[in-house]
Amino acid sequence: MVSSDKLTHFNEQGRARMVDISGKTTTRRTAVARTTVTMLPDTLRIIREGGLAKGDVLAVSQVAGIMAAKKTSDWIPMCHPLALSGVDIRFEEQGDNALVIEAEVRTTGPTGVEMEALTAVSAAALTVYDMCKALQKDMVIGPTMLLTKTGGKNGDFNRNDTIS
Repeated sequence: MVSSDKLTHFNEQGRARMVDISGKTTTRRTAVARTTVTMLPDTLRIIREGGLAKGDVLAVSQVAGIMAAKKTSDWIPMCHPLALSGVDIRFEEQGDNALVIEAEVRTTGPTGVEMEALTAVSAAALTVYDMCKALQKDMVIGPTMLLTKTGGKNGDFNRNDTIS
């Protein structure tokens, strides 16, 4: 069970606040997130073959993910604007009907980049959906999850370590 005393985005009145990170140590931080877009095999084949009139789905999706990572604080109210050191979006087909999207985000700073990685894969997946919706409207996005994070006072996180 998660303890409510670890929820730092609330002030003493129980109202939302942006956490003050001015006293935190600057460290190298990374986060990797993943999501999946499940679709018909024909939709995935058309993406793979570049047969969509709108253009290269994966190239556009990759740029969308990078742009979203850089703008995460515009989307998520309590996120700090961060100077990102790098964003890498990768795609992998899983079977004949799923596209796995992973984002690795890096920075050196006083706060982590988990939200930037999660935002990157979400925007990339939504872009795949947007570009392919004329072919298929019942694509499914998710699950979306944090895989790893490094740096910071709470230490590293690895999803594989939490599965029992």
